[in-house]
Amino acid sequence: MELIFLGTSSAVPSKHRNHASIALKAFGEVMMFDCGEGTQRQLANAKISPMKIDKVFLSHLHGDHILGLPGLIQSMGFRGRVEPLHIYGPKGISRLNEIISQFGYFTINFPIEIHELVEGKILESDDYIIECVKTKHNVYNLSYSVYEKKKPRFLKEKAIELGVKPGPDFGKLHDGFELKVGEKIISPEQVLGKKRHGHKIVYSGDTKPCKAMIEFAKEATVLIHESTYKTEDEIKATNNFHSTSKQAAKIAKEANVKKLILTHISTRYTNIDDLKKEAIEVFENSKVAYDFMNLKL
Repeated sequence: MELIFLGTSSAVPSKHRNHASIALKAFGEVMMFDCGEGTQRQLANAKISPMKIDKVFLSHLHGDHILGLPGLIQSMGFRGRVEPLHIYGPKGISRLNEIISQFGYFTINFPIEIHELVEGKILESDDYIIECVKTKHNVYNLSYSVYEKKKPRFLKEKAIELGVKPGPDFGKLHDGFELKVGEKIISPEQVLGKKRHGHKIVYSGDTKPCKAMIEFAKEATVLIHESTYKTEDEIKATNNFHSTSKQAAKIAKEANVKKLILTHISTRYTNIDDLKKEAIEVFENSKVAYDFMNLKL
């Protein structure tokens, strides 16, 4: 699993920080979370082909999180995309798609599948589960989690001891199917180790601190949480339904996450070390994201 931070600024971009967007390379897919203005250029700089993106998850409908979508979709059309593009987000994204389809002159020959979400499970495959929860912003905001399903370790020596020949039969047992060996039935439980927990990635979108986020982020490998303000500007953060770095760190601590990544940084701050220092005082394993930061799990 690989996270690429394409944009880490808040409402206004800067010379060094683009509008919000994160790419996740995992499970043979590229997923994108939010798509602020300029994202397709960030993709080019990060050497990620937009043609490989099949799923876009939008946290909310503020411009700094969605205005890169029209250009991205049109570029996909110019490149001859035919595969569907799935866009997930809060109620209102169907209207957003209608607006995009009328935005200038262009042709697309691929379906755009819109999924307006409610809280809970969004997707489940053999490899992962994606869920969302409503958190507290001044418009409807969804926070997302991606949980990696991890198979138990296959006990090769035990399987051979039971008479299973190396090859395709190993795979069948590892996938959870019983196998007949002579007169015996070998069950998966006989050749599999203990249950293993996969990585869990949580992305907040824009939100002020809330209990829903603490519960949602429980035991996450990585919590990516907005940190628009420093502690000295906590009143502004509260009034604008955002979080400070220290508040994000408190959430990480209470949720018992392994790593906190701060993003959505206001351009008012030139010394980012202050944000990191405030967070580390509460939760040691904290880091401030920067554009094109790459995190491998």
